[in-house]
Amino acid sequence: MKFYDFLDKQPAIGKLVIVEGTERALAERAMDVLLDRLLPDEVRDLNLSRFSPEDLGDLGRLREAVQAMPFLADRRVVVVSEAQTLRADPRRALLALLQEVPEGNTLVVSDLLSPRSARPQSLGSLAGRAALRIDTTADEQTRARFVTETLERLQATAEPRAVAELARSDADLTTVRNDLEKLALAGKKITLADLEHETLTIGDPKAYKFASALVEGNVATALQIAHELFAENRGAAVALFSALATESGYLWEAARPGGQIPERMRWRERTLRPLGRRIGARRARIAFEGALAGIEAVVTGRAGNDPEDHKTLVDRISVGLAEYLRR
Repeated sequence: MKFYDFLDKQPAIGKLVIVEGTERALAERAMDVLLDRLLPDEVRDLNLSRFSPEDLGDLGRLREAVQAMPFLADRRVVVVSEAQTLRADPRRALLALLQEVPEGNTLVVSDLLSPRSARPQSLGSLAGRAALRIDTTADEQTRARFVTETLERLQATAEPRAVAELARSDADLTTVRNDLEKLALAGKKITLADLEHETLTIGDPKAYKFASALVEGNVATALQIAHELFAENRGAAVALFSALATESGYLWEAARPGGQIPERMRWRERTLRPLGRRIGARRARIAFEGALAGIEAVVTGRAGNDPEDHKTLVDRISVGLAEYLRR
């Protein structure tokens, strides 16, 4: 069942739910809606158990939670997150446990793989009709609705051309949401020009080249590209930091055991995996957080309002992160 069909049709929720697909923004919302439907706030703390991949070395605790009786509620809910990061043996053990959920309880598993994934095969496809499957993969229509709803939540407006461009873009919806949140801070109607100048969703490819060069250790090349982009667009800082955050996020996934590079970036896997292993998950995460800090400094005005200040900030953060990533 597609994500918006789940929201609109409100199907019955049984013993097993698999949240699958590749859009984390939709998966997070699906999880919130599931918990709101399954457990009222007043009984949630007593009847909700959460398990991360690190908690599944021994499935005994998970099995015990799944079998436990609800307390002053209609059901007990157990959530397993990031199942797509599990190795083969834990995935097989988890699949076997999916068959053991008693009536009255619900096990929700977040397994953010394409429903058609073959290696590994998605848990939803293996569970079949036994599970309510919520597919977060997004087509253009889904993306357009997501953009419209995000704008409504932000009490912002956008040109129809901007909405259409976002719906057609290849950027993941988390990036789209972040870009809209940044642009909404200005309090004006978001135009196509705003997207072109300030976001990565349809941004200048030079920003991506900057980020790739920087994480690969080519600092001089990265700064040269950044300065060329500033010469063309004095407001380039957000696009540059956004590109660096995106690239660092890919490396973070590539470095984590079982981490999943987004499907649309699988063509770069042969490059990202070795680079991720060299840099390591911790340093990739810190690079990601450093890039986000740069965006925040520019958007909030903490870095000043002069483009030269923004250029200096890009230089400083770039050199600092490059030195850190080389250690």
